Amino acid sequence: MGTTLLMAFALMLVIEGLFPFLAPGAWRETFRRLMQLTDGQIRFFGLTSMLAGLILLFISRI
Repeated sequence: MGTTLLMAFALMLVIEGLFPFLAPGAWRETFRRLMQLTDGQIRFFGLTSMLAGLILLFISRI
């Protein structure tokens, strides 16, 4: 289980690094827009992301 978790974390870092590597201008603009969102909006996006991840994990276990 530890190896799988480490591999998942490594893959997440690779995927997270793709966007700033391939399109740094768009990445910077995205963060500029994120700074204008309220805390509630950011929390909603975080919750949506977590739920989508949980659903994908559930589907992959079937």
